[in-house]
Amino acid sequence: MTYCIGINVRDGLIMMSDTRTNAGIDNISSYRKMHVLADGPDRLIMCLSAGNLSMTQHVLGQLAEGLEPKAAGDHRRMIADQPSMFRAVQLVGEAVTHADAEIGAGLRAAEINGGVSLLVGGRIGGGPIRLFLVYDAGNFIECLPESPFLQIGERKYGKPILDRTMNYDTELEEAVKVGLLSFDSTIRSNLSVGLPIDIVVIPANASRPVIRRRIEADDPYFQNLSVRWSMMLNEARATIPDPPFMRMG
Repeated sequence: MTYCIGINVRDGLIMMSDTRTNAGIDNISSYRKMHVLADGPDRLIMCLSAGNLSMTQHVLGQLAEGLEPKAAGDHRRMIADQPSMFRAVQLVGEAVTHADAEIGAGLRAAEINGGVSLLVGGRIGGGPIRLFLVYDAGNFIECLPESPFLQIGERKYGKPILDRTMNYDTELEEAVKVGLLSFDSTIRSNLSVGLPIDIVVIPANASRPVIRRRIEADDPYFQNLSVRWSMMLNEARATIPDPPFMRMG
């Protein structure tokens, strides 16, 4: 299992992923789920992955080598050549359907779940920052201002705080904090999600630098955030009056 978030607010894009791929009493492994699809002077496109690892690697391998050309004599189709984020995500979706056609049937025959879901976000040229969720059928949806975040993997534990606090006008620094709180809630409730957490922040203002960071288990900020959040939740709980019906009878 895994947990990944993409948050697209007015001030920029935040993408976060954990690194745990398998969990059990004596079996815990890690794999980076944040991938760079394109990084050049005119574009930065990131991808977060959840689901079957072999399917994910197959999709990423196709995108790295380029998809087959549409017509004889054309070049292979690369993410780095796409004119817009929409066209780039179309190519990702096509790679997912190709991967399913090539290895998906074999996985299903072995009763292995070959599903994969991807968050693809970034910017091309002077266009806006955009964020998409690509499903295992190759279709996709875009993150819109009305609900400025998308999740894949183990979503349920970290979703309530995003629903209650996140909106399109949330400042970038605050959105990063909320994203980390969402991860803290998920990690506390599910062993299959764990540190380190990979983070990339792409400001809407292209003159500001892109921030890339890995939050390790001994990260002092994350440790302080986790302790303070637990303490403040308990304090808030204590200020809420007890149910009046408990005093009846």
